[in-house]
Amino acid sequence: MRGTQGSRPSVRAYLGIPYAAAPVGERRWRAPAPLATWISVRSAEKFGPSCMQGPNTPFGPWTAEFLLLGPMSEDCLYLNVWTASRSKERRPVLVYVYGGGFSSGSGDVPVYDGAPLAERGLVVVNMNYRVGALGFLAHPELTAETGGSGNYGLLDQLAALEWVHENIASFGGDPQRVMLAGQSAGAMSVYALTASPMAKGLFQRAAIESGPGGLAAMGVTTGRGVVRARAEAEQDGVRYATAIGAKNLAELRRLPASKFVGGGGGVRFGPVIDGRFLVENPAETFAAGRQNDVPTITGLNADEGSASPNYGRATAEQFKQQLTQRYGERAARILAAYPASTDAEAKRAQIESGRDAGVAGVEQLLIERAKTSRTPAFGYYFDHAIPWPDKPQFGAFHTSEVPYVFGTLDKLQRPWTDVDRKLSATMMTYWTNFATSGDPNGFGVPTWPRFSAERPTLLRIGDRVEQMEPLVPQRLELFTR
Repeated sequence: MRGTQGSRPSVRAYLGIPYAAAPVGERRWRAPAPLATWISVRSAEKFGPSCMQGPNTPFGPWTAEFLLLGPMSEDCLYLNVWTASRSKERRPVLVYVYGGGFSSGSGDVPVYDGAPLAERGLVVVNMNYRVGALGFLAHPELTAETGGSGNYGLLDQLAALEWVHENIASFGGDPQRVMLAGQSAGAMSVYALTASPMAKGLFQRAAIESGPGGLAAMGVTTGRGVVRARAEAEQDGVRYATAIGAKNLAELRRLPASKFVGGGGGVRFGPVIDGRFLVENPAETFAAGRQNDVPTITGLNADEGSASPNYGRATAEQFKQQLTQRYGERAARILAAYPASTDAEAKRAQIESGRDAGVAGVEQLLIERAKTSRTPAFGYYFDHAIPWPDKPQFGAFHTSEVPYVFGTLDKLQRPWTDVDRKLSATMMTYWTNFATSGDPNGFGVPTWPRFSAERPTLLRIGDRVEQMEPLVPQRLELFTR
């Protein structure tokens, strides 16, 4: 395989490596099929096409550096490898799963460049996986075909992990030290893979960034509000097929891939309890101790919901309505803890309660995990705002920690300071240490305490990196009953 020079002099990049057969024609809405072998030297010098998705234009805090670069195609099951490994080395591996609400994302996103972490000693891998209707459609006819439906995007991720297990040694990686990491929908994917019996043994550490728990800051519930039952998903699939003009599965498979970009019947696609990849809700898997028990990092950003035009701008009346919609009969108790008798108070209360909800979600997730897991967990709270003089309202927004973790600050044109560069170096060290040993601690970085139910301490990662006092029990209880 012929690679190319990475963005760091010592790093070689192998881009656009196919890891499964093209999911087209009769393979549409099927688990990824094995790839036919090839004999000649194959070029791996440019990214493969991204999976089919909607318009790729900057919005909110997500500038072009957070979005895909190249063309899209239904033939999209490609992965990328960055390595600086020397002959016969076996370096720890970071496999990254992109976010995008299960409707967008790509391995060619600039801030996911793996070269800086590869320069620090990791072998970095990311993959394209099917999104939207092509990745997560459930339908009774699909279930009749194979006994389950939905989760094709998650099965793609599984196939990429299997490829890593079988092939990463050729790139200097250690298949017994694989850290699976993801952000947002990628974090939900990591959580699902941790709960899936099909993924057992394919990774040895997990990092869940702004996933279950942390998304409580955006009003997303941790377990049952994210993963749908198959019957419900199948009903949505039938409604979706009708909305785009298909009477049955055969007609769906004859439609061009472009037909599945965008909405249809108001259906939002994502993970399904399909009976094979997910046999139950992941929360139930963890409660019963049936998870793939690996050391875990998880956390959230301070301003997860700042892309909303109403973030930090709610009037007193709007804040009350928001609490009622989100918390029902408990809204009055939360309002008592975060008083908002004036509009100025409401703006502060909206941000403070959202941040506390996210911290409570992470703490509660880790407390529940500790009941059945034997491996360590480490929680964090990222509260450093990317320097952005023109858009200070976004703060430490959803995804803003990613360029710090990857060491890709130079991909964004921002007035970076020494604080930013030092913070990025610290986060890269934590993630590299964790991939190496299952513990983020090591020389030159502040101590990151192991989370325990007795002392539910998170690490504050920001202008200062320090242990953070847990929420007081009264506030934790508000969000976790």
